[in-house]
Amino acid sequence: MKTNITYITAIGFHVAIGIIIFLMEPLAKLYFFAALCYFGYRIVNTSNKDKTYEILKACAYFVGAEVLLRTTRGAISYEAAKYLVILFVIVGMFYKGISGRGYPYFMYLIFLVPSIFVASTTLSFDANFRTNIAFVLSGPVCLGLAALFCYGKRISFSQLSNILYFMVLPIIAHTVYIYFYTPNLKDVLSSVASNRAAAGGWGANQVSAILGLGMFIMAIRLFTKSPTLNLKILNAAILGLISFRAITTLSRGGVLTAVLAILVFLFYYYRHASSKKRNEVLTVFLLFCLSLAMTWMVSISQTSGLVSLRYANKDHLGREKADLSTGRLELFEHELEGFVSSPFLGIGSSRAKDQRIQLEGQGVTSHSEFSRTLAEHGLFGVFILLILIFKPFDARFKNRRNYYFYAFLAFWFLTINHMSMRLAMPAFMYALALLHITNEKRPVHRKQIKPSTA
Repeated sequence: MKTNITYITAIGFHVAIGIIIFLMEPLAKLYFFAALCYFGYRIVNTSNKDKTYEILKACAYFVGAEVLLRTTRGAISYEAAKYLVILFVIVGMFYKGISGRGYPYFMYLIFLVPSIFVASTTLSFDANFRTNIAFVLSGPVCLGLAALFCYGKRISFSQLSNILYFMVLPIIAHTVYIYFYTPNLKDVLSSVASNRAAAGGWGANQVSAILGLGMFIMAIRLFTKSPTLNLKILNAAILGLISFRAITTLSRGGVLTAVLAILVFLFYYYRHASSKKRNEVLTVFLLFCLSLAMTWMVSISQTSGLVSLRYANKDHLGREKADLSTGRLELFEHELEGFVSSPFLGIGSSRAKDQRIQLEGQGVTSHSEFSRTLAEHGLFGVFILLILIFKPFDARFKNRRNYYFYAFLAFWFLTINHMSMRLAMPAFMYALALLHITNEKRPVHRKQIKPSTA
């Protein structure tokens, strides 16, 4: 009962944070520094045994808060979440070291370096070298260091659940902020294009992605951390509220990523469940489907049918749109051409965007990390992708009971192919897949031996 009260209190606290930040946006900076001090204190003062756990909770919280902090300009820099994840895992390496078996991720980091030297000769004169390189490589570096730290680290299923819980709390605050920012969607929606106003005043793609992460985590909590009917209803309601605002951004990537990753999770969770537990999973699945179905119907109603047209790939007049990928396929093909033109060393970091500025007058950032990696890193990019794709299965081989593994990898893979690595989230989700998840140790009850009376 105490755990449930703490959980509900934490949710209520973050609902209040969302309201307060909406009413007084400058307080977002206070929120950022308060969170930084809180997690910094916990990392420094916790025992060495729990260092990994506290560091991962800190990373998770700022990953969940990243888009809210960008929206409200609460962080010290645009890429603050990525830099903090990097800082936290470096502190973790200092205290806890790294696994020798994670050395391919060290090679991965080295393979990122040549593109910087290539970029120094290929970027246009007008391009800001430091800013462009930092923007493009902060995500891959964040992934490499987080993976290096997480590989083989042991945490329990309960601890992993709490890490995800810390990640979703700021997403709940962000969702509340969006509801207050745009209470009436019909006032701002007039077409099927991704809508900044419906996303709380920030890029709909990023907001959809982070709310999709919230959907994913709340769905997991619905199945794994809802022992009572009241908690099931609460978690299903939160899932529905987050899903509604994710769907109505009219940016599909985050929503589709969440749904597919949830299905992957459920497949492996059901396989690992006992026969008794499977019946409960099926029952909760009906509640899950009901929650999403109601959310979908409300979304259609509140957007005057624009949501259904968007997901059917039609314009606001109901006409079929020619490009399902909304321009992403053309960017993908352009970056593959860059790889073909410079297959050995690549065209250099950030050069793909720089070329589009020179040719078209606008620098559309890549949406696929795979094509960008090949174009900008060349042959080294091939090695990078091989490491990212195949190395996790070495961790999987040693930890087959981890039913989160494929869901985390699916979330990473789907995210980087619809919005590249604009956020710290895909890097951290990838790293979580590399953890060695263990079952909680049950306390041993020893029978007390009474002293002899003889």
